[in-house]
Amino acid sequence: MPEIARFYGIIIKLFFGDHPPPHFHAVYGEHIGLFSIDTIEMIEGDLPSRARNLVVE
Repeated sequence: MPEIARFYGIIIKLFFGDHPPPHFHAVYGEHIGLFSIDTIEMIEGDLPSRARNLVVE
């Protein structure tokens, strides 16, 4: 799984051929969040609000 970006300790990753809906993974330490590519909203996970806001920004 390639890394798309890395900033402030957050790693953005994308699985090719992953299940719908289209999404990317944001990893922050032991926390993981799945974000919809269309709406950039967290659809699953437990990212802290500060990390979630940085991903959306």
